[in-house]
Amino acid sequence: MSRLSWIAVAGALVVTALGSAAHAAAPRFEKTACVGDYKDVDLKVECGHLIVDETRGDPKSRRIKVAVAIVRAAQPKPGLPPVFYLHGGPGGSALPGLPRTLASKTAREFIAADQDWVFIDQRGGGQSVPNLDCPGTHLTDAGPPTEQDAQGIVACLKAFQAQGVNLSRYNAVEVAKDVQDLRQVLGYKQIDLFGGSYGTRIEAAIQTHQPQGIRAVVQDSPWPPEADWTVGGPAMVSTSIDIVMKKCAAVAECAKRYPDLKAKLAVVAERWLAAPQTIDGKTYTADDLGGYLMDASYFTAGVLPRDLWKIIQGDVSPVQEFVENRDYYSEGQFMTHLCKEEIPFEKRADVAKGTETDAVARLMVASMQRIHDVCKAIDVGPISPIEQQPVKTAIPTLFLAAEIDPGCPPPLTKAAAKGYEGSQVVIVTNATHGVSHASPCVRAMIRGFFQDPTKPVDRSCLPAADEPMTFTYE
Repeated sequence: MSRLSWIAVAGALVVTALGSAAHAAAPRFEKTACVGDYKDVDLKVECGHLIVDETRGDPKSRRIKVAVAIVRAAQPKPGLPPVFYLHGGPGGSALPGLPRTLASKTAREFIAADQDWVFIDQRGGGQSVPNLDCPGTHLTDAGPPTEQDAQGIVACLKAFQAQGVNLSRYNAVEVAKDVQDLRQVLGYKQIDLFGGSYGTRIEAAIQTHQPQGIRAVVQDSPWPPEADWTVGGPAMVSTSIDIVMKKCAAVAECAKRYPDLKAKLAVVAERWLAAPQTIDGKTYTADDLGGYLMDASYFTAGVLPRDLWKIIQGDVSPVQEFVENRDYYSEGQFMTHLCKEEIPFEKRADVAKGTETDAVARLMVASMQRIHDVCKAIDVGPISPIEQQPVKTAIPTLFLAAEIDPGCPPPLTKAAAKGYEGSQVVIVTNATHGVSHASPCVRAMIRGFFQDPTKPVDRSCLPAADEPMTFTYE
């Protein structure tokens, strides 16, 4: 389907899904059947929608649906409130992958063990209605990989806007209000929060704007409001890759297999920056390599030296696999958040600063600048400077940061935590983005913290700061 024909369909879908009747009603919860295959899940799961005005306070506002799944605890512990789970992105989701998550033995070590967990597809994405997805376009954390993608996302958002979607209402502040509305309609006096990646940005908005009833907060791979998404972003990716390469050089087997990795990668980066590369009949750009490097250093640091060596030797299969699987965001939801609460506080020209002598960092510059181009072309309403201010709160908060993280590096966490009175900061050696996924030690910390957020978490199971990293060679 061509992009233009999809835009026409998108408009029709918005009208059909949302209707045009005027509303100025209170939020309510509507039970529904769960969407997805839960046959391998041995926990009780109840699903529904938070029905709420898209634009609060506007009697002409349409109603939207925020998809919710309530997972009942396996062994409920009296006195513990439910945990609200806030997914990352922006533009990600929680419910589509929830059956797989709940069937995972590792996730069950802390999810719905002794507390109910409430999963939410934040407004604008996942199973919520509307979903501001833009089929036919691509987007990664580094931004739109081509000018065509950037223009397609702009056209998509304008099509939604033309059909009455208020793009100024799909951001962290509005999601924070949704969380409080959901807490109230479900009858919870208190709740805990668990956020991953950009979900921690939602937590920050809740702690700043809507802190009522919040007992304790866990931030896994934190992204604070005061951080810059694009300015300094290329350098953060390059630094993350440098950390992995240094760890490889410190392990005899890795160093022997992949000698002088940093210098050789820089040569490859310069070549891709100079011109697109055609390999085995397919053409790849610097944006493709940059997007791959950011994605790989997020999640697959253990195989990164092996895959970098493949690329250095002319085997671009790691890049090819990334390019073929980069449609994982609701592009419109991603952009409405960034254009409202991130990009207005950054300058497009500054994205390139500091990358002049770093070829790896320069691979990300063009795509990150396209984020600015998209934001310039769409209207997300007034901008508030408070969205760039550090959080100040006394709500007990546990920060969990990975040593290797191109998007949410430890220095951001350490700086942000200064405004969180009595907070605890844990930096996990050799870990990558989303530390709870791979570390049983961290999962035990999370569960222990929610049981009593006034006590120090047990760090005795963490790896030592100088523990060598384990790499995969085959």
